[in-house]
Amino acid sequence: MKKHTGSIDAAILDRIRSGAQDYVWTPADFLDLGSRAAVDKALSRNVKSGQLRRAGRGLYHILRQHPILGNWVAPDSQLHDAICRRDGSRIYSTGAHAANALGLSDQVPMRPMLLTTGASRRIRRGTGSLVLKHVSPRFVSARHHTSTLAILALRSIGRRFVDDEIVARLRRNLSPVDRAALLDDLACAPAWIADVFRQVATDS
Repeated sequence: MKKHTGSIDAAILDRIRSGAQDYVWTPADFLDLGSRAAVDKALSRNVKSGQLRRAGRGLYHILRQHPILGNWVAPDSQLHDAICRRDGSRIYSTGAHAANALGLSDQVPMRPMLLTTGASRRIRRGTGSLVLKHVSPRFVSARHHTSTLAILALRSIGRRFVDDEIVARLRRNLSPVDRAALLDDLACAPAWIADVFRQVATDS
């Protein structure tokens, strides 16, 4: 039993070390090496021995330390990808971030938060934490990424605050291709946002 236990521990470490340096792993990445219970225990032992570090519940990476900055924190892109693989979900910017990215707001949100089609949760992130807030899949079902950002941004601003200036900014800041994509995603937007999409996609 001990030999088998050690072989799973070593096989997991070998796979992680041979993978991309900044990759964040989940237990599902090792189910070909043993049962879920055996994999969970092996990952836990590797964390306890200092070989691995948890990037969150069910998220693991190689422990590395920077000589000046101290403990390494997994890159956001890798962490987000691992969360999506673990939860079978998708992750998006908040409406406030989307509004800033599209030039509809000058405010830069300071709270580390993302939207997820999975369950709301808080993930420990270095000395801080990342908040994942559930969003209904119907608000992020657009086929085009910019359309999704626009839906989230406009919902964040609020229907009664979306005026001619907001419409003009969105029209000005989107490329012709992105404006055309809004029309392609009308059915994915709430009715009032679909009306805004039509105005944005139409030349002033």
